[in-house]
Amino acid sequence: MPRVKRGTVRRDQRKKYAKLTKGYFLNKSKLYKFMKEAADRAGRFAYRDRRRRKRDFRRLWITRISAAARLNQLTYSQLIHGLKKLGVALDRKMLSELAVRDAPAFAELAGKAKATLTAS
Repeated sequence: MPRVKRGTVRRDQRKKYAKLTKGYFLNKSKLYKFMKEAADRAGRFAYRDRRRRKRDFRRLWITRISAAARLNQLTYSQLIHGLKKLGVALDRKMLSELAVRDAPAFAELAGKAKATLTAS
């Protein structure tokens, strides 16, 4: 089998990993083997956490809505059920923003949801 001299391919690959791991501590930014390991690991975390971020934010929004709902004598599930019956099409992100930034408006929504629940 003939010998393969890689030409610029090897250098390009090395430069790619060097760029990805710039600023990493000790050997992780200096030696090819460790650069490759560090970049692969970082890539796995980045991929996983792009999905995880969506879960974390939804969880935060629900916690905020729940806290604000309890201030208005409702549970989170009662509030969401009441809003669905009312036909209010606000997502959890918008509801949490209302709860944090505009408490009187949220209280009004919660009051309407409460009235809907007691009426049925």
